[in-house]
Amino acid sequence: MARKFLYVVAALIVLAIAALFAFRLFGNDLLRRAMVPSVAFRAEPAMPANAYADRAMWFARPGLTNTPVDWLPQGVARTAPGNAEIFFLHPTSFVGTDRWNAALSDSETNGRAQVFLRGQASAFSAAGRVWAPRYRQATFGAFLTSDAAATQALDLAYRDVAAAFDTFVAEADPNRPIILAGHSQGSLHLTRLLREKVTGTPLARRIVAAYIVGWPVSKATDLTALGLPECTAADQAGCLLSWQSFAEPADPTLIVEQYDASTGFDGRPRQGTPMVCTNPLTGTANAAAPAGANRGTLIPDKALEDATMAPGLVPARCDERGFLLIGDNPPDLSPYVLPGNNWHVYDYSLFWANVRADALRRLAAWERR
Repeated sequence: MARKFLYVVAALIVLAIAALFAFRLFGNDLLRRAMVPSVAFRAEPAMPANAYADRAMWFARPGLTNTPVDWLPQGVARTAPGNAEIFFLHPTSFVGTDRWNAALSDSETNGRAQVFLRGQASAFSAAGRVWAPRYRQATFGAFLTSDAAATQALDLAYRDVAAAFDTFVAEADPNRPIILAGHSQGSLHLTRLLREKVTGTPLARRIVAAYIVGWPVSKATDLTALGLPECTAADQAGCLLSWQSFAEPADPTLIVEQYDASTGFDGRPRQGTPMVCTNPLTGTANAAAPAGANRGTLIPDKALEDATMAPGLVPARCDERGFLLIGDNPPDLSPYVLPGNNWHVYDYSLFWANVRADALRRLAAWERR
């Protein structure tokens, strides 16, 4: 399991790096040819109403054993889980160009998704029961084009997510609080889920926190529609966390250009607006913390066979625009950091132990209310 966890991440990031370097060197046309599907979008039927009642539609959920989220790094003791119900959406693991959405039966894509779940969703397992659905995610190339097909692909993926969430709400213990968490594409879908199925409903009172990690959230144009304030205190419940990790010198130009050209959830332009930046080392907004505050980063061994926890390696501070900077001497996790010193893939693993503690702390705060 651990060998897959490290090896498959490397394989996936090689593909992403190749695409992004091509963009820097040769421009958007080459990148589109390399990663954006040239086929027409193929509409697919909606999931049957009871599709997610089938346990096979989940990577993890109550009743399943030996799931990816059960993985723990060496030296971390397994404890009795807390009382939260946790809905986690994995990031993009489909990089194909022969279709716009992953097939649920695609073993390679599913394998990559499980890798990400081990390194990300496992941080939440101490807080409660983790539910992680399979979904027909949009391909990597859908984020590199404004073609209508990309929007259609993301809409299709979201319909699966929404169906999975409906089953989660119906089958999870109604007396337990809820943690929402995701990364990258998963976080994007969570923002829509919050707007359409949580904000203004009784469910909103059960939200411990929403971890919208690896996706930009505008303080000015997005938060009100998402129905949650940003987390400003370490023991605050009912709030939203978000961060995007860069080593220094950081060059987030690719993200900033897309962000500034986009429209917020309230219909106003996001251009120039600050992003939510939660420092995972402190659990507070727009903060700075030394490496000594880091309880543990996931570190692979040289044989890529396992991962251990290493405390005190990575500092973090939020910059003026809302990116999380991890200093100019980050640990040697792998050579697969994205251009611009973008540590996107490691948004969780850099701070794994702090995320684990953060979820437990916010759950305790919710239970005290």
